[in-house]
Amino acid sequence: MVTWPLGAEQFYNEKLVTDVLEIGVGVGARVEDCVVEKGAIESALKRVMVGEEAEGFRNRAKSLALKANKAVQVGGSSYSHLSSLIQELHSRSWQSKLIC
Repeated sequence: MVTWPLGAEQFYNEKLVTDVLEIGVGVGARVEDCVVEKGAIESALKRVMVGEEAEGFRNRAKSLALKANKAVQVGGSSYSHLSSLIQELHSRSWQSKLIC
């Protein structure tokens, strides 16, 4: 993934993608200046498309995709947590009706 944040939380998202998950590179955009040089874009694209570094990005992205898919399947962590939240909210709505 090539990142080009323009404002708000996009700079945090860029840090997540580039520094934490290590599945992409930034083009060098800064908060105070949205202008990015052509060479920076070309360099970022080459980094994510060609060579060992690009292969590492792809492998980590595939691994994250598998984990995310597993999490949303029945019995997965996201599925279970969302089910628990729905049950909790449902039980509270019944409780509030009983109090009134």
